[in-house]
Amino acid sequence: MKIHPTAVIDPAAELDSSVCVGAYSVIEKDVRIGIDSIVDGHTIISGPTTIGERNRIGSFACIGAAPQDIHYQNEPTRLTIGNDNWIREYSSLHRGSPGGKGITVIGNSNLLMAYCHVAHDCRLDDNIIMVNNATLGGHVEIGKRANIGGMVAVHQFTRIGEYSFIGGMSGISMDVPPYIIVAGIRNKMQIRGINRIGLKRAGFSAETIKNLSRAFKIIFKTPDLLLQEALAEAITIIPDCKAVRHLVNFFKESDRNVMRLSTDD
Repeated sequence: MKIHPTAVIDPAAELDSSVCVGAYSVIEKDVRIGIDSIVDGHTIISGPTTIGERNRIGSFACIGAAPQDIHYQNEPTRLTIGNDNWIREYSSLHRGSPGGKGITVIGNSNLLMAYCHVAHDCRLDDNIIMVNNATLGGHVEIGKRANIGGMVAVHQFTRIGEYSFIGGMSGISMDVPPYIIVAGIRNKMQIRGINRIGLKRAGFSAETIKNLSRAFKIIFKTPDLLLQEALAEAITIIPDCKAVRHLVNFFKESDRNVMRLSTDD
């Protein structure tokens, strides 16, 4: 274990012998950190927090602090971070809240750039990118390989679908369906189209991307159809595409409004 002599580590914290801790960092009790993880200088990690293997946490990050919830009364909520994440400098990740599920979850292989904020009870899947200053309100859920642009603000309880792309400085107050590109400020949101580049990079076949493009035109570019009519038509015309079914089910499973039409159309 490589611990800088100025670091302060509670004896009750559990760090693997391979963990590196930089200067002036503070690691409190009820914190567990897995093999080959690196904690850069001036970082504060509070618990209960579990951090998996091969994670890197940048300088001045605040990990596992109490939820920013006025109803919180020091209940034992948790933060869980998976493996191979890179959490950059000044980011803040908060534990869950008693009013939620009591846990905030970060998956694997995510990149959270500088000054990102993940509020209480959020759930992030794998391979997500949050660019500088991206901010999540409480209870936000983000699907795998979503890309959240710089200075994006996401309203609490919002879902961001997998493989979606949100342009920088957007304000998100409705659920964002999977596979699409959106950008804009609340009442000026624009749905740009299918995230073709992201899908190609992720290994989606040309046929699947073509099917998603057809479904996109039916669901997002036919304002004369009611939503349920558009969803039914997409499944009828493209019955055998798993990605299209997932897109349709995202709408059906949502408890909030799902972004469908550009708000300035």
